[in-house]
Parts: sequence; structure tokens; C-alpha cells
Amino acid sequence: MAMSIIWAGMVAISFCFGLATGRLNEVANAALEGASGAVELCFSMAGVMCLWSGVMEIMDRSGITAKLAALFRPLLRWLLPEASRDSETLSAVSACVAANLLGLGSAATPLGIRAACRMARNCNGVASDDLCTLVVLNTASIQLIPATIASVRAAAGAQSPFDILPAVWVSSLLSVGAGIAAARFLSRLTAPSVRLQRKSHTRRFRAWI
Repeated sequence: MAMSIIWAGMVAISFCFGLATGRLNEVANAALEGASGAVELCFSMAGVMCLWSGVMEIMDRSGITAKLAALFRPLLRWLLPEASRDSETLSAVSACVAANLLGLGSAATPLGIRAACRMARNCNGVASDDLCTLVVLNTASIQLIPATIASVRAAAGAQSPFDILPAVWVSSLLSVGAGIAAARFLSRLTAPSVRLQRKSHTRRFRAWI
């Protein structure tokens, strides 16, 4: 809803300025060029995305993704102590992290949603620390192979789409570290109030029953 309002506002402001300055034709031409450019970009990205999606499918069927996910389970048990008690939740989170490592956000999103839904069942309407940490891990993810970004750069005419690998590795490591540190700090800072809120939700639920 918010994005719809923003885009509608941008279109309305552009139209008003074009009308006020007498350059309405240029505004219309720019809109048409932008629309055609977006379609061309989508088609040029489709091939690269299909390639890496196929690589991800091969890795999944050959068991490489499962082995890669298994490597992160000890770390995830430390980061998500409550959620790791459920094997299905831990498996979904591990697979989500593995997909993010390959830069396949479209593949990681359903896995993250599945894990978040399972983790939210016992939250009583208040996001748990593990759920907040999962959001951080899925948003500021470490990417070994930034397939999506590379496909955009290739579509834009970059000669070496993967020459950004060192910058992506460093920036993603820093973002994940900063996100986890902030999540841990805020969880300790708000722990008493969250416990009281959860008790209140539990009392209301029991009273409703």
C-alpha cells in the first residue's frame, strides 16, 4: 500500500511539473522509454536467472545444498537456540541460508517464510528473539555467489559481472555481523518488557478460552 502511494505521488508530481513547464510530451516519452527499458531488462535477466536457478536445482538434487546446509547447523543452533529444537524449522533455516549464499533470494524466500511461520506459532503475537534473528539473517545475508546482482550487471552490459565478488563478500559479512550484534543487543535491552507482554498475551488467550 505504501509503495503504491509513493509511485502514484511520483507520477502525479511528474505530470504536474511537466504541465507547468510545458514539457508534458517529454514526460510522456520518458515514461514510455522507461517502460520499454524495464521490459528489456527483465528479458535479458531471465536467461541468467534461469541458468543459476538450474544450477541451484542440480545442487539440490545432488545433495550439495543439504550438505552445505548441514555445515551451518551448529552455528544456527547457537544463533537460534529456541528454533533449533524443532528439526523441521532448523532444516528450513539451514536451506534458506544455503540459498542466500548462492545469491538466490527467490529460492531462499519460501524457505525463510516456512521457517518464520513455524517459529511464529509459539510467539503469542510477539516476535521472538529467534524470529528477529531469522529476519536479520535472511535480509543481510552472506552471498558467496551474487547471482542476481551479476545478472543485472550482465544485462546492463558489464564486461565482468562477477568482478564485484570481494566487495560483496566484505559488505555482506559486515552487514550480517552488524545485524546480529544489533539483534542481540536489542534482545537484552527489551527482554523484561517482552516477557511481560508475552505473559499478558498468554493470560488473554487463556481467558478467551
